[in-house]
Amino acid sequence: MQLTPAIAIHLAAALAATALGPLALWARKGRQQRPRLHRAAGYAWVTLMAATAVSALFISNSVGPRLAGFGVIHLLVPVTLFGLVGSFIYLARGNISAHRKTMQGLYFGACVTAGAFTLLPERYLGHALWSALGVI
Repeated sequence: MQLTPAIAIHLAAALAATALGPLALWARKGRQQRPRLHRAAGYAWVTLMAATAVSALFISNSVGPRLAGFGVIHLLVPVTLFGLVGSFIYLARGNISAHRKTMQGLYFGACVTAGAFTLLPERYLGHALWSALGVI
């Protein structure tokens, strides 16, 4: 597999979201809260996650089971998009606790966990990383 525009967009958005997520989460923690920073980082993070999810629809390979060209990992696309929309609905209703839990779950599920699986040697990024390091 080669680096296509869809993979480049997906990779850039996912890496940026993974890096920006802790800032958005941290800005609302502790004694001194930073609501402007939280809101700005949050909107940027949501935009990056939406770009990551939508660009994933244009990435496919032949590894693993497929249904209409989509693999199991593509199930994260609707989970992510519905989670993002749901978190804003919680926020609009004033349910800050549910908003927080949803956003934390999305960050750790879609960025951290999915990112860890991306580094498996048979995945595109994992193969590129491990072969560049001389491990495989």
